Amino acid sequence: MRIAIIGPGAVGTTIAYELQQVLPHITLLGRTNKSIHFQPANQHIIVKDIKSMTDPFDVIIVAVKTHQLESLVPDLNRLTHDETTIILAQNGYGLRSTLPFKYVYQAVVYISGQKKDDEVIHFRDYRLHIQHDRRTEQLKHYLEHTKIELILEDHIETTIWYKLLVNLGVNSITALGGNTAQILKIPEVYQLCTRLLEEGKQVAMAEGITLPDTIVEDIMHIYAGYPDHMGTSMYYDVINHQPLEVEAIQGFIYRKARTHHLSTPSLDTVYALLRSHHSLSIQY
Repeated sequence: MRIAIIGPGAVGTTIAYELQQVLPHITLLGRTNKSIHFQPANQHIIVKDIKSMTDPFDVIIVAVKTHQLESLVPDLNRLTHDETTIILAQNGYGLRSTLPFKYVYQAVVYISGQKKDDEVIHFRDYRLHIQHDRRTEQLKHYLEHTKIELILEDHIETTIWYKLLVNLGVNSITALGGNTAQILKIPEVYQLCTRLLEEGKQVAMAEGITLPDTIVEDIMHIYAGYPDHMGTSMYYDVINHQPLEVEAIQGFIYRKARTHHLSTPSLDTVYALLRSHHSLSIQY
């Protein structure tokens, strides 16, 4: 099985490194030929220029930022065959239908790490949650001796919405506050985060998603376990003047709220401000 991972960031590099330890024919693709220093293994991983690749792959794991996905379509057209499985290992939701391919799966990613320049540091977790079917069963079996854990879900939508809510709260406040997880110690910020989660829960339920009554308290409890210095992907994007994945997270939930005619004042404000950051980062 020939597997490509597109995107040499924290998620893509971690997946590529761990698969390469066990499996043959694993290729990490990016915009240029280069080497990534992967920690804590203290190993260098080769990245190949995606434009130089011509032969198709059997599985392609896409680990680029969501706003970069559309520009990948010409490369995916060249690197797929009729039976290629494409896995979106990205934050957010709503992009699977934009890809004109037969077998596209949205994964829910639990791989924590950070990239700075050409160094990636993996912190914890190796999990990808994905919809259960015959095709993903085969892939899970193929990966079973690697550290990458493919968890098959009978109802992936519930898992997707849970992660959406987790990202909605902490990504929004750290990005807009320009601060790490310690920002939650400010009572007003804590209250804003709680309101965001309440509104997100309301939207999820309108979409037919069954969530525990305690979902907001559960997620706030998860945040309480974060170390003070921990940032989020959106926080790092803001401080580095990078485009944000706002349309696939806050924007996706915002548009669903409009569909159901729901009142989401905190989400509306946060979404507008994050769109402003995104617009400025593009100009930057």
